[in-house]
Amino acid sequence: MTKDAKSDSQRLDKWLWAARFYKTRGLAVEAISGGKVHLNSQRIKPSRTVRVDDTLTISKPPYEFTIVIQGLNLQRRPATEAQMLYQETEESIKKREILREQIKNEPLGSRMHKGRPSKRDRRNIIRFTRQG
Repeated sequence: MTKDAKSDSQRLDKWLWAARFYKTRGLAVEAISGGKVHLNSQRIKPSRTVRVDDTLTISKPPYEFTIVIQGLNLQRRPATEAQMLYQETEESIKKREILREQIKNEPLGSRMHKGRPSKRDRRNIIRFTRQG
C-alpha cells in the first residue's frame, strides 16, 4: 500500500483503475460519467479527487459495492495489494451475498434470453404477430 508522495489525494478515475474496479481508466471515466459511482452519496466527475476515509458507492449491475478508501496508489498493482486500498462495509457484503444467492436460485430459463432470437423463436414471434 503505497501512498502518493506528493499529496494525500488522487483522481477518482485513477484510483478506481488502481484498485482494480475497472480494467481501464476509460471504463472508469465512463462509469463515473454515467452515474455508476458516487462519492459520499453525491454524483461526481472523473477528475474529482478522493482522500482516505471517503466513502464510494460503485454500481456494477447486478451488484453494488459500498467501500471506504483506506489508501492511495499511483500504479496498478497486483489484486492482493489493490484490495488493501479499500474496505467494503459489512452491509454491502451482506447485500451482495443475498443477491448472489437469489441469482443462483433463479430458474435457468430467465438468464438464457440474451442476444438475437433463434430461428425457432423468430417463427414463434411471426406466428404470434400475425394472429392479432
